[in-house]
Amino acid sequence: MGSVNELEHKSLFRKEEEDATQAKAASLMEQGSLSLSFPEHATKSPKNSVLRSIKIVIFSNKLNMLLPFGPLAILVHYMIDSKGWVFLLSLIGITPLAERLGYATEQLAFYTGPTVGGLLNATFGNVTELIISIFALKNGMIRVVQLTLLGSILSNMLLVLGCAFFCGGLVFYQKDQVFDKGIAVVNSGLLLMAVMGILFPAVLHYTHSEVHAGSSEMALSRFSSCIMLIAYAAYLFFQLKSQSNSYSPLEEETNENEETCGEDEDPEISKWEAIIWLSILTAWVSLLSGYLVDAIEGASVSWNIPIAFISVILLPIVGNAAEHAGAIMFAMKDKLDLSLGVAIGSSIQISMFVVPFCVVIGWMMGEQMDLNFQLFETAMLFITVIVVAFFLQEGTSNYFKGLMLILCYLIVAASFFVHEDPHEDAL
Repeated sequence: MGSVNELEHKSLFRKEEEDATQAKAASLMEQGSLSLSFPEHATKSPKNSVLRSIKIVIFSNKLNMLLPFGPLAILVHYMIDSKGWVFLLSLIGITPLAERLGYATEQLAFYTGPTVGGLLNATFGNVTELIISIFALKNGMIRVVQLTLLGSILSNMLLVLGCAFFCGGLVFYQKDQVFDKGIAVVNSGLLLMAVMGILFPAVLHYTHSEVHAGSSEMALSRFSSCIMLIAYAAYLFFQLKSQSNSYSPLEEETNENEETCGEDEDPEISKWEAIIWLSILTAWVSLLSGYLVDAIEGASVSWNIPIAFISVILLPIVGNAAEHAGAIMFAMKDKLDLSLGVAIGSSIQISMFVVPFCVVIGWMMGEQMDLNFQLFETAMLFITVIVVAFFLQEGTSNYFKGLMLILCYLIVAASFFVHEDPHEDAL
């Protein structure tokens, strides 16, 4: 009887040890999947027909009801040639395309792994702003490029992040939502570095301290752009390779353990479907961007609205449609680290990648694109980064902080509405 009892005790202990090891392995697998932005496990590629793929990408999102406005803008351009209507219809038509580009990039990232996925996110996450900027550069509208990119940074930091904090705070009004303070500090430092790169050419210009008048400012802008691109590449490598574990939302693991079980982590379309859809959507955005850029000046005249307001406020709202929806959705699920990654991460991509990349592209095109965004715009960017850095330093958020950021964006919008750009003739 004693030996039987011992055997029963041993079997019970062995079963408990096996359960403990399985639970530990499961937690380690969860930590590994949460530590990176994109899953590394082998994904099952769905086999969709052409009609099912169209249904998933086009008809599964209510925002795609705005897609017919794109062809309508082209028809208005050739039939009526009303610049105001062409601009408005193109603006509305590009909005769902920007959101679908983000969706297709997310689907493709399931198959590429974290490193390539991060590069894809950097490239296609702001491809709308990049395409509009390249078309504006081809037309010699350098100020439109500068103001549009500046507006995207301001919109992400104030409007997108503010709406995320506000909506998340209303859902979880009984507590302060928490995010990783370390990530917020690093992101604030990168934004301040971008401000430094944009600030110094403007200071050099307005202090009249150039060694070679007219050329030193351009040389400094191009050199700083190359340095910023190198810094952004190092940031991607640092985030995705060297410090991938420390840059994971650790405090969310306990909350996400229950939620991730019910969420579908498998892609909805195959890798080649995602590539084809990315190509189609990028081509369609490029086509509409041409009509949009051509109609900016006419829309400014017909609506009696400054071009600076159109470039800084209206155009970035379209480009940030995907970021806006994603940041709010994550905040309402109490995933503040993901909301910060969308809003602040997109600002870093634009300021450290898209802006210097446009300077380099303008250099190749022979256009005098520089980092001198003029005194008013540079001061606006500098103050915005400081304000957002102060809001992020505690590592907590609530609806009041979100409301303050939204109100700050309204002040910025009103400032550009009454601001007369001194270089408007160059547009």
